[in-house]
Amino acid sequence: MNRLKDKVAIITGAASGFGEGMAKRFAEEGAKVVVADLNAKGAERVATDIGASAIAVTTDVSLQSEFDLMVEAAMTAFGRIDIMVNNAGYTHRNGDMLAVEEDVFDLITAVNMKAIYHSARAVVPIMEAQGGGVILTTASTAGLRPRPGLTWYNASKGWAITATKSMAVELAPKNIRVNCLCPVAGETGMLAQFMGEDTPELRAKFRASIPLGRLSTPLDIANAALYLVSDEAAFITGVALEVDGGRCI
Repeated sequence: MNRLKDKVAIITGAASGFGEGMAKRFAEEGAKVVVADLNAKGAERVATDIGASAIAVTTDVSLQSEFDLMVEAAMTAFGRIDIMVNNAGYTHRNGDMLAVEEDVFDLITAVNMKAIYHSARAVVPIMEAQGGGVILTTASTAGLRPRPGLTWYNASKGWAITATKSMAVELAPKNIRVNCLCPVAGETGMLAQFMGEDTPELRAKFRASIPLGRLSTPLDIANAALYLVSDEAAFITGVALEVDGGRCI
């Protein structure tokens, strides 16, 4: 229960879904956790559930100024940053790529892409001064095996995977490891948008495309994330780990 003892982790999009699962799992393994989310009430709930080893920070990941405030809060509370998890995500509803309005496209790129840039600029200097660290991004199977209906979301996750690999090479001399997770869709608030609508028939169809026969859960993703950010993965960088029940095969 001490795989992350004395580590400090920032997790964006941590008020629900995969992010909440990571925050609670990391805390179980001894980490101090910054629960960051635009949903202030949700972040407070998760931090309260965790207890004294967590703080909640209201953060809009599309803005560098908000990242800077989040990092300042983490340093004030815990004195260091060992793990940065870029988990916040946004998607358009499944459908015609030409029907996605520009404001929605801009939000997808801001949350799924530009936030990775913001986080790197905010935490890499701190990690370098500390002697190393870990950056982990929640990408998606959509970035590896894109399907019609989510074109612009797929593209943003492909960008995240490429950014991960390039960052991994550039930051390796600083002892900063960079990896990403590629989950298949799971029981989160974004599921209905991924499928177009949430019906028993569509869920059954989607489950049938996954060899292990079910959707992902926050615990599936949290356990994979835990491994990649722990010292057990000290020689792993630049990986896009599929957590998908065989979906990408």
